[in-house]
Amino acid sequence: MRICLMLEGQEGVTWEQLLALTLAAEAAGLDGVFRSDHYRSILRGDPTGAMDAWATIAALAARTERIRLGTLVSPVTFRPVSVLAKSVVTADHISHGRVELGIGAGWFEADHVAYGFPFLTVRERVDELFRQLAEINRQWSVAEDIWPKPLQSPRPPIIVGGTAKPRTVEAAVRFADEYNTLAPTIEEARDRYRIISDAARSLGRDPLRFSIFVSCVVGRDEREVSDRVKAWHEFSGLTDPPQLVGTVEQVVEVLRSYEAVGVERAMLQHLVHEDVEMVTLLGDVARALR
Repeated sequence: MRICLMLEGQEGVTWEQLLALTLAAEAAGLDGVFRSDHYRSILRGDPTGAMDAWATIAALAARTERIRLGTLVSPVTFRPVSVLAKSVVTADHISHGRVELGIGAGWFEADHVAYGFPFLTVRERVDELFRQLAEINRQWSVAEDIWPKPLQSPRPPIIVGGTAKPRTVEAAVRFADEYNTLAPTIEEARDRYRIISDAARSLGRDPLRFSIFVSCVVGRDEREVSDRVKAWHEFSGLTDPPQLVGTVEQVVEVLRSYEAVGVERAMLQHLVHEDVEMVTLLGDVARALR
């Protein structure tokens, strides 16, 4: 299993914090750094907010050497499809082929109200997801009047997220390389993996990579875990604990259970952006799982 750091850029992450966390993730040997693509805060409220996801990914691409970078996920409602496709290609060139596009229908209405994006019905947003996926694939591959093409061959990996409902599964198996699912239990991950694998087989294609997105707090010992959980609650304002909590050994044990039901990559959400040291421990988790 591969381990990635997941950052919630809309919760007031500064450029200095984003760079420090990404450099720490690269030094720790993590597979990637992914960031959300929202404009307004979801947890902390105003005046926190986000810098643009693809602008910061391009900047991080120029400051890193190995680690993969991407969004989880970019809403189809934020950008015209050609702007999104061009932004990803630009970051792909700057990174020498290390970016991935997570793309989704969009869901957070406050983003749209504040910034003037039309907030369509769910059906309309999912229809737009299909349209944009088809057009991005066309521009990156066969379009003879759109250049440059991505450096990655045949194109940068595309991730579609969801809970294994029929239309997101269809979008993924038709156009994407990976299906990412949010906060599943081990049993839910098993069921969703089966649904996605069956759908891929029905289209005669290779299985998609299957990944999870879970909140995470890890420490060297129980006291450090307790301190980090307290900081996590203070930062987020949430009453429920993070989904994945424990020492390095405890977190590895749970992730091995996910791996046994088909999970190949875990995006571990790290909310307390001032805590760069925890990223080093995620490197210990990653090494244990290789």
